[in-house]
Parts: sequence; C-alpha cells; structure tokens
Amino acid sequence: MENGKPGMFARMRSLFRGIFGSWVREKEQEKPEVVYEQAIAERVRQYRELKDAVAGILYMRNKLESEIADRRAEIARLHDDVRRAVRRGDEETSLSLIAHKQALFEELERAEQELAEVRVQADEAKTNLVRFREEIRALVREKGRMLATLANARARRRLQAAIEGLSVDAEMDALENVREHISRMVLQGEVNKELGEDGDAFRVRLRGFRDEARRESARAELESLKEELLRPPSIPASVVPKSESVPAGAVPAAG
Repeated sequence: MENGKPGMFARMRSLFRGIFGSWVREKEQEKPEVVYEQAIAERVRQYRELKDAVAGILYMRNKLESEIADRRAEIARLHDDVRRAVRRGDEETSLSLIAHKQALFEELERAEQELAEVRVQADEAKTNLVRFREEIRALVREKGRMLATLANARARRRLQAAIEGLSVDAEMDALENVREHISRMVLQGEVNKELGEDGDAFRVRLRGFRDEARRESARAELESLKEELLRPPSIPASVVPKSESVPAGAVPAAG
C-alpha cells in the first residue's frame, strides 16, 4: 500500500467479490424457491443438532436424578450402620462409616447443584427446540405464500408486457366503428319513437289507409251504378204523337 491507497490485488479482490456477489443475488432472485429450500434445509439441520443436544441434556438430568436417589438411599443405610456400630461399641467402624457418610453428603450436594443447572438447561433447550420448530413451520408457510405472490406478480408483469407490446390501433378503429354503428341504431330507434311509430306499425297503418281508400272508391262506383240503373229512362220528343186540335166545347167522338 502506497500513500494510504489499497494495492492492486486488494482492489481486484474487492472487484471480484462485488461481481460475484451481484451474480449470486441475480441467481437468488431468479430461483427464490431454491433459496427457501436451502434456508429450510439449514434450519432443519440445526433443529436436529439442537434436538440431539436436548436429548443429551435430558439423559444427564435423568442420570443425575438416578445417582442422587442412589446416594440418598446409601446415606440412609450408612446412618443405620453407624447406629449399629455405636451400639456395639465399635468406635473405629463408626468413625469410618461417618466419614463415608459425610463424603456421600458432599457428593449429593454437588450432584443436586449440577442437577439444578441441568434442569435449567433442559428447560431452556426444550423451549428453544419448540421455538425452532415453529420457525421452520413459519418459514415453510412463508415459502408457499411468497412463491404464490411472486408467481402472481410475474404473471401480471408478463400480461402487462404483452399488452404494452401489442398494436391496438386497428382494434381501437374497429371498436370505434362498432360504437358508431350502435349509436346510429339507437338514434334511429329514437327517431321512430319521436315520430310515434316504428316501421312495422307504420306499414300496417299504411295498408289500412290504402284498403280504406279502395273500399271508398268501390262504394262510390257502386253508388254511381245504382243511380244509373235505377233512374227511369227519358222518352225523346220526336217519338211522342202530336194531339189533334179539338174545338172548344166539342166532345171528341168515341172510337
């Protein structure tokens, strides 16, 4: 290092470390399910190790409890042996038994202290084991939830990209044409409604008007024929005979 600046090799290591870290992050983002599987597998491995440790602690606890029970029973027997030796007046045996009993008391005290510590460790280990198991289950649930969210986000992203990549000019023109056609049809219906008639009703009424006109024309023709046929015929003047003049007061001769 010169003038406080890092050497070439240190800079190269830093560069490669940055490139490698960036590559790893990209791969992790591409394969999140692999990252979750690795994290879950590591948690499971640690859980098994902790479980083995808890089993060892529980074994030590049970062993200490058994040893303490044996020592207490042995101390009770020594107490009876001391009483018998004292009654017999065997002072040397009594002293030896008392010394042995005191040594057992000391061992019992140490064992009880160790048992108390082991019990605390066992309780903490069991609590940690349960918590670790719940963390693994929570991580499994998180994996399912996050992968589902990621799949949904990727699908929406692909859909958005597909929509943005499409040319919608032709579709919009066709849609506008359909809208205009529908609007015209609606307006035509409104015009017919404003006129008070639609096409079918208008044609029916028109036929009715024409049928009525034909009936009136036929009736007029019929009346004309009836009037012509029932009128008496007129006699021409040249056909009527001229009357002979008769004098006044004369009576025409009888035929």
